[in-house]
Amino acid sequence: MTDITVPMETITGKIFMLRGMKVMLDRDLAELYGVETRILKQAVRRNSERFPDDFMFELSQEEFKNWRSQFVISNSDKMGLRYPPMAFTEQGVAMLSSVLNSKRSIQVNIQIMRAFTQLRQMLASHEDLRQKIEEMESKYDEQFQVVFQAIQELLDKDQQPGKKIGFLKEDQTEYETD
Repeated sequence: MTDITVPMETITGKIFMLRGMKVMLDRDLAELYGVETRILKQAVRRNSERFPDDFMFELSQEEFKNWRSQFVISNSDKMGLRYPPMAFTEQGVAMLSSVLNSKRSIQVNIQIMRAFTQLRQMLASHEDLRQKIEEMESKYDEQFQVVFQAIQELLDKDQQPGKKIGFLKEDQTEYETD
């Protein structure tokens, strides 16, 4: 059997923040595992005792509505989206390999676990860097304050919303928001 390799960017692009947790949706996992979404959901429901609320949850109607409105979904993509998707935390994704016991699901699952680990490490190193800069700021006097302020602005820039793109009407002074 050949090794199945899924690019890390593909996996991390399918990890979302919902209810303050990093999760992956059933349809994305099914695609990665090479099974139909209904088969994945069926396996989960047959093994519901393996998936407590902190491993897997179904999106509420409001979360589902908000999620659908955030993405431009074509009609063909809406197929099978009559019901809210299941969202799996890292532990839930790990548990999936035990209920979808195929070689592909095991290989893909290992890659997904590595993606979650890599995301955690990136977030931790970013936070470590921020703490070190703050410690250095408190130790040094004003002569370095300009340098620290520039570094702080660079770190904060990653967390700012992107620039709005579009055209303003002649009588309009701000972009319209929904």
